[in-house]
Amino acid sequence: MMTTMEQPNIRVDHGEGKRNPMVDLRNIGIMAHIDAGKTTVTERVLFYSGRIHRTAEVHDGGATMDWMEEERERGITITAAATNCEWRGVKINIIDTPGHVDFTAEVQRSLRVLDGAVAVFDAVSGVEAQSETVWRQADRFKVPRMCFINKMDRVGADFDKAVKSIVDRLGAKIVLLQMPIGEGADYAGLVDLIENKAVYYDDDSAGARFHEEDIPAEMADRVTELRTKMVESIVDYDEALMEKYLEGEEPTAEELRHALRNAVCANAIVPILCGSALKNKGVQRLLDAICYYMPHPLDRDKIEAETLQGETIELAPSNDEKLSALAFKSVASQGGDLTFVRVYSGVLRQGDQVFNPSHNRRERIGRIVIMHANEQEQISKLEAGEIGAVIGLKETMTGDTLCLQSDQLLLERMDFPEPVIQIAIQPKKATDRDNLGKVLSMLAKEDPTFHRSTDEETGETVIAGMGELHLEVLVNRITREFKIEVETGKPQVAYRQTLKKAIDLESRYVKQSGGRGQFAVCKIRFDTHEEPENTFDSEIVGGSVPRNYIPSVENGVKDALTEGYPLGFPFTGVTAVLYDGKHHEVDSSEQAFKACARQAVRMASEQGGIVILEPMMEIEVSTPDEFMSSVIGGLNARRIIIDEIGGETGGIRTVSGKVPLAEMFGYATTLRGSTQGRGAFSMEPAGFAKAPHEVAETVKKEAIERQEAKRK
Repeated sequence: MMTTMEQPNIRVDHGEGKRNPMVDLRNIGIMAHIDAGKTTVTERVLFYSGRIHRTAEVHDGGATMDWMEEERERGITITAAATNCEWRGVKINIIDTPGHVDFTAEVQRSLRVLDGAVAVFDAVSGVEAQSETVWRQADRFKVPRMCFINKMDRVGADFDKAVKSIVDRLGAKIVLLQMPIGEGADYAGLVDLIENKAVYYDDDSAGARFHEEDIPAEMADRVTELRTKMVESIVDYDEALMEKYLEGEEPTAEELRHALRNAVCANAIVPILCGSALKNKGVQRLLDAICYYMPHPLDRDKIEAETLQGETIELAPSNDEKLSALAFKSVASQGGDLTFVRVYSGVLRQGDQVFNPSHNRRERIGRIVIMHANEQEQISKLEAGEIGAVIGLKETMTGDTLCLQSDQLLLERMDFPEPVIQIAIQPKKATDRDNLGKVLSMLAKEDPTFHRSTDEETGETVIAGMGELHLEVLVNRITREFKIEVETGKPQVAYRQTLKKAIDLESRYVKQSGGRGQFAVCKIRFDTHEEPENTFDSEIVGGSVPRNYIPSVENGVKDALTEGYPLGFPFTGVTAVLYDGKHHEVDSSEQAFKACARQAVRMASEQGGIVILEPMMEIEVSTPDEFMSSVIGGLNARRIIIDEIGGETGGIRTVSGKVPLAEMFGYATTLRGSTQGRGAFSMEPAGFAKAPHEVAETVKKEAIERQEAKRK
């Protein structure tokens, strides 16, 4: 029987009565390690759903979702791109996220607003470093997900091994819904375990046509074994179905789907599918599975919001609720910023006056659009559960809440990792200085992991980001998009420092030079803790430091910790407790207490001593087995702490561990040279660690020289 993609709508039983349109809405993300094929998966999804009428390939620089010039040149996804399509009566909003760790913020802020995710894995490599990162981010936001094991046609593809890596490395409780028919060059199709049918795709129709057959005799025993495991896994989540099954009654395909859907939406189980997006195999059934098993907005928990009074309230995904929308991405533009929003409750209409409580500002909703990569389609409103973009918001940034001024509330904000690498930047033409400042401000608003700062003493502009590629892409954008030629300095590691020991001190700030003087005395205990944030607390009783001066002390402490005297590296993990002090009725002021607090931080660093902290990276290197000893030798020279050396698969082995970022500049070139171009690696931030004595002394010496050069 030949079947095409023209099939009746999927109608899952969601209860009696009028059908809520949110039932037919899916907000999903496509996430994966770099090169697992997720952009190709998205491209095929758009093609088979009729959203685009021809497919283009990532390696040819023509993928719809990789619309930036940088993306097309490099063949990687840099920015999370949004699109939408319809499949069998279900509207699917899709966000294709980057796979490179330098752009992890794009994944993080997308997962924050999505209802489900498809994790794509390479059938040869299985779980890779960035796969683990995005999986943990999905865990954090409690996003239900399913897995698509891609590239089943690739030489070395191993479905069972890829599945095992998902179980072992991600700790996922999985259920196989499909198994491949052949692997590598022999890959011919798949077995649908729910329908208990073999599916073969017609290559001449680019996979649009396929036919179903009975299970091949040589696969019958294995299919029976896997299908029994699948059924037993699914009925575990449905008591009524379990009773029927134990009584010997075989569940129908529809009963299995219904029970599995409930388990997926509860984040209790992860379905696994397979295919080859590049060879157009398995994509239609992936679309089916998205519609069947991924949650719609009504399936998700009610959203929690905080009122101005500090009370926590719950909002249901309903148009009749109070308006709550989260801005999760900004795209800076000289023609008006594009702000992506998810509406959780209420309705956001064009022309509405809304309120941004994060900045205590009113905003007017100008144009509302839905996106297809970089193309816009204007609409009049966004209802509860929907994702779209607003053009022209002035003050709203990533993580801000939009609500009505009469119902002020805050949704949970998003936290992003601190930058780990920085470079100095300046325009080649002095006339471009002001324009460069404006562009950097736009880019910082767009990307929460991109920071820019100006050294007050030298006027030098420094930009910081998540890695060499991150900053390289941003510098190229400045040149290409904004036509500003720039010069950059040598990349520098973003070191941190902390106190060597706890210290209790008294800081006196007393100045008298005629007229009103300056007087402040602060007694502060400094200590360290495990968390990276610096904290401040006050134990003042009795007014030794008047209440109105305590915020000045806090600001002075935090500013000085950020400035990082004496080396210029921000302090991390420091706690400061103001427990006593003195003031003068006439000479004390906010400025005096702020200066006194800043002086206290300097005293603490001088008397307590400092410890240099260097950024560490989680690294995974894959290489042909014959080059493994050379690779490990090279990594040892870069101070790696090896966690695991993997076994050989298809002639490839992996080594993973933690390595200082400072040691990794130029590693891509070194690895290519030592593996004849066949090695690959990926890294992600792994926090900060105490630098060895010799390294710390070198870093201190170089930092002091830089500080002295600035003063000159």
